[in-house]
Amino acid sequence: MSRVAAAIDAARAEGRGAFVGYLPLGYPDLETSIEAAVALAEAGADILELGPPYSDPVMDGPVIQEATHAALEAGFRLRDTFTAVRAITERVDVPVLVMTYWNPVLQYGVDRYADDLLAAGGAGLITPDITPDAAADWIAASERTGLDRVFLATPTSTDERLQMIADSSTGFVYTVSTMGTTGERAELDAAARTLVERLRTHGVDRACVGIGISTPEQVHDVVAYADGAIVGTALVRALRDGGIEGLTAEARALASGTTR
Repeated sequence: MSRVAAAIDAARAEGRGAFVGYLPLGYPDLETSIEAAVALAEAGADILELGPPYSDPVMDGPVIQEATHAALEAGFRLRDTFTAVRAITERVDVPVLVMTYWNPVLQYGVDRYADDLLAAGGAGLITPDITPDAAADWIAASERTGLDRVFLATPTSTDERLQMIADSSTGFVYTVSTMGTTGERAELDAAARTLVERLRTHGVDRACVGIGISTPEQVHDVVAYADGAIVGTALVRALRDGGIEGLTAEARALASGTTR
């Protein structure tokens, strides 16, 4: 079993959903982003989702776009991804997934990327802009290395595509709560619950919901029907406004919502 799946199952055995916490790498600088990820894990995140900054982040909302732009302006380079992952995994025993757009992986080389991520202690990739039918090279590389491949399912996905995603994903399926970019929303789209139910019928054992989750109450609502809640914008905002201390407080509050 993958380390990511094991973390979700361990949370389930404790009577709670998994807390997946997202932070951008390199923000506000590389060293602080490493310290922030370690603090997030120590504050209760079961899985870390770390995003290398990208120049065209089509899925990201304004808070995350602001952070990734700052990271690029500060000089972040793709190779820094592996430096950061190694530094984090040497300090915390929490699986680290890299959330990356596909073009940087292609430019780096799919097999080289997989090998370097594995060597750094990473657990796998979340790939928001590539579908399983276009990911043969990545599927082969992940099977060779044992890295997890997390594909996204959306409320508009057909049953045929959901089956493809179910068959191709490992670790968990990233279940998009609502169409649009990341960010905080007052109310989560009810489509998320329906989508999780549809994924169950296609054999998905581990579905984590993301996009728009920003409060402990929303985390609690999500883990009532899903296996985990993914939070990004609220954590990035907390880091921006309150530094590591503010991030830690926010993460602890969010983690408190995971109990079923």
